[in-house]
Amino acid sequence: MADIMVGLILLEALALAVRRPQALRQALPSLCAGLCLALALRCALTGAPWPWLALCLAASGMAHAVDVFRRWRPTLTAGHPRASR
Repeated sequence: MADIMVGLILLEALALAVRRPQALRQALPSLCAGLCLALALRCALTGAPWPWLALCLAASGMAHAVDVFRRWRPTLTAGHPRASR
């Protein structure tokens, strides 16, 4: 199941890259977080060494943090004079 999830996420990224490149740029952190979670699941199910699982989870957390920061940034800079640029 984890392999199917990885394949679907990559297929979604490819479809966005071909049809709507700007949408891919916006969705990339979220796609990366989901991809890393699917890879962590695969590591757990296949008995991979724990550092690989930890690496996948850490990468997912960082991608999620980037996604959250990018979504909150317009709110944080709304009153800033350079926010309209």
